[in-house]
Amino acid sequence: MAEQTKQRFGAVLPIVLLGYFLILMDNSVVFSSSLSIARELGMDSVAVSWVSTAYALTFGGFLLLGGRLGDIIGRRRIFLAGLAVFTAASFMVGSATSGNMLVAMRALQGMGSSMLAPSTLALLIDNYEGQMRTRSIAAYGTVAGIGSSVGMVLGGFITAYASWRYAFYIDVPVGILLIVLTLRFIPSKSGSSGSNVDWAGAILSVIGFACLIYGIDGRVGREVSIVIAVVALVALVLRERRAKVPLMPLRLFGDLGRSAAYVGRFLMMGASMSYFFLMPTALQQVYGFTPLVAAVGFLPLTVTQFFSSLTVPALTRKFSNARVLILGCVIDALGLFLGWAVGVQAGYLLGVAIPMVLIGMGQALIVSPLTVAGVAGASEDISGAASGVVNVFHQVGAAVGLAAVSMAVSGMQEVAAIDAAQGMMLLMIVLTGVCGFLVLASEQRCLVQALSDVE
Repeated sequence: MAEQTKQRFGAVLPIVLLGYFLILMDNSVVFSSSLSIARELGMDSVAVSWVSTAYALTFGGFLLLGGRLGDIIGRRRIFLAGLAVFTAASFMVGSATSGNMLVAMRALQGMGSSMLAPSTLALLIDNYEGQMRTRSIAAYGTVAGIGSSVGMVLGGFITAYASWRYAFYIDVPVGILLIVLTLRFIPSKSGSSGSNVDWAGAILSVIGFACLIYGIDGRVGREVSIVIAVVALVALVLRERRAKVPLMPLRLFGDLGRSAAYVGRFLMMGASMSYFFLMPTALQQVYGFTPLVAAVGFLPLTVTQFFSSLTVPALTRKFSNARVLILGCVIDALGLFLGWAVGVQAGYLLGVAIPMVLIGMGQALIVSPLTVAGVAGASEDISGAASGVVNVFHQVGAAVGLAAVSMAVSGMQEVAAIDAAQGMMLLMIVLTGVCGFLVLASEQRCLVQALSDVE
């Protein structure tokens, strides 16, 4: 069966992609449902912000551990465990009777996601090879790109016509179905025999990344949290240099292209999350859109992103992964430049919709190549760790970018704020393009090395 899986996609790819989609969709549903949640459960703005923050803390904090556990005890086992925790927590989120219960269950959801996210990408590496692996990872990157935008639109529809709770209840039958399909179709592979979990590294990573995210998203004691994060992350690096079985193998950062891909993902997610968070508010406050109409207003981006993503595998085969990444950065930058130069005061069509088409196309061409570059060359014994690092940069980049942009534009009038924010997002995408050229340099060096080996 393993050989058949490597020859054709079969059931593994759709199972993995649907599992990853659930994670992304739920997080963006909260963005479009936060006002309804606050009204129903009597939560103030600080309390409702913890619906996202609690999830981010546990998701980001446990990501490296989740990825390494997959390497050690098997990717399918961790994937199943993550599905079980995420599904149960989703039911409890939908059933929450108080704000405290909702926040606690979102934190539990984040722990499930920290097992799911790195194991999804690692399962693709396990079950496919060659061009099939490249295409499957490109599809994974596509889901990473469109999951958030689809979740925002879906959340707007569900909140408008039913209740925000149903957005989480939907996870339950889907999660159960995925567990059954995983047991039936995804082959079981043992992990690294004789390996032990680097618990010291795990504790440091949880403290470091959780405190870093809280220092960005928290409300009280942020400065102290940042100091603790820096100390813990420095200690983590020192620990990983000596650990026999490191939680985060430092050799992952020894390749220029892979390191550039991590930094590029950090920057790209900062720009993307800022856009998805700030633009819906601008649409409502500048144009008077309802939350549902604002969600529908994202369709130029969502639809373009979806159809553009379908072209990525063919484009990467023809032009190379890094060149498609650079092209995506150019197109995304053009969209953000147009939105910044014209401004939202020019009206929805010219100031938002047309830039969204370019932004959606650019994002589709960026995310998949960054994902491929982020795990390129990682051996099978550390593919879970590599997947964990990709997701860490994804989550932390989104949190840092959003916090930086939000603080920079705070106090401005809404029109000036969204225009200035798009200028900052433009800078992030330009820097992502610089990372793309580093990925290209690494790609060409590997090609030259391969040709010389053949000779």
